[in-house]
Amino acid sequence: MKTTTFVILLATSLLLRNQSAGNGDAYGDAALRLSLSQVTSIVLENNPAIKEADSRWQAAIHRVRQANAWDDPRVVGESRVHRYVDVSPNAFADQTLAIEQPIPITGKNLVRGRVASAEALSVFEEARRTQLDVIAKARATYFELANAYDQLEINGKNLTSLKQIADISRSRYEAGLESAANVLTAETDYSKLQEARRDLERNLSDAQSQLNTLMNRDAFASLGTPATTSVDHVHLSLTRLRTVALAQRPEVQMARAKIDGEKSKLQLAHRAWIPDPALMVKGQRYNDAAEAVSELDAGVSFTVPWVNPSKYSAGVREARASLAAAEQGLEREQKEALRLLRDQLAKVETFHHHVELFRDKLLPQAQQAFEATQLSYESGKATFLDWISAQRNLRDIEAMEREHLAHYQVAVAELEAVIGSDIYSNETARRRNGETPKGH
Repeated sequence: MKTTTFVILLATSLLLRNQSAGNGDAYGDAALRLSLSQVTSIVLENNPAIKEADSRWQAAIHRVRQANAWDDPRVVGESRVHRYVDVSPNAFADQTLAIEQPIPITGKNLVRGRVASAEALSVFEEARRTQLDVIAKARATYFELANAYDQLEINGKNLTSLKQIADISRSRYEAGLESAANVLTAETDYSKLQEARRDLERNLSDAQSQLNTLMNRDAFASLGTPATTSVDHVHLSLTRLRTVALAQRPEVQMARAKIDGEKSKLQLAHRAWIPDPALMVKGQRYNDAAEAVSELDAGVSFTVPWVNPSKYSAGVREARASLAAAEQGLEREQKEALRLLRDQLAKVETFHHHVELFRDKLLPQAQQAFEATQLSYESGKATFLDWISAQRNLRDIEAMEREHLAHYQVAVAELEAVIGSDIYSNETARRRNGETPKGH
């Protein structure tokens, strides 16, 4: 009996050490691996929220051309319908046709174009914010999906281990070497793991449907298993990330674009004092005249803004106040960017510490403790409860180690959204460089 128990214990130990080999294809085909870059590419290409934001940016670009254009010419035509008195020939004009064209010599149209261009850049940064948020969500869901697969794998490995322990305890109970309470304890733990597995399967389904939706696919579409993704923690330096956040965070860029727009509006308010002339050409045809045009006149007209100085002075003061507000807004966004960066970096560092602690210390120690307790139990130096407790501890630490890794990867994905730049890949950077409006 003792020899049989030892053989079962040895088999259990081998199962624990070879979990990857035993369960590698339990939940997905290795040939159908889903990479992070693949998910990112599909989301960038197909996500409706990103497409909607890009369309709004395209619409804003077309407003620039409209703002730069001259005012439309005016055409005025008059024709005599009826005259109630008799007049001599060529005494009055019966038909008149005039064309008037405002000439923007002050360049107000160009200034309005710069305002529209700044607004278009702001819309572009709004679109980039949408893109960053969606990509961060997709990557976070990808890591949650990978964690769900790993948790199921750990659960399956521990179910196998507990089944072996339950079989051993029942064999020893039937031989009179184990109490019924110990048998029930092992079988209860086994049932609890089966119950926990249903929750893990639900988490896996949630992650799959969420990722499918972000990729603009049917929620029930099948997905491959996520490939292993690592983060080079060395590159997450504070100095570099501060510079990137202040240079590329969309909210900071929008604040800068707002300042450019308000500067142009202030310039436009100053130029409002100077009227743009309108040139006019008018042709007249006299009554009973044989020629098509009896008289050709030319003239110029313009507004007189100087008679209403309070109106235009108020416009200048408004533009100055708006510019001051925009400058204060930039300062606020820069401080907010650094606050968010600090908070997110603290989260990243915390989870990175957890990952290293569990991977390098706690998990190896728990594995060694379980194996030592297993051998001690076989030799009669440890109780059954000691063995079960060591197994529970190993199971919990394995699951928590993978959970911390997922939390760390999600935190890094969220950090990308905070600073406005990629860490896992350069796809968004290439996209941005290819789509930035000219002149910005």
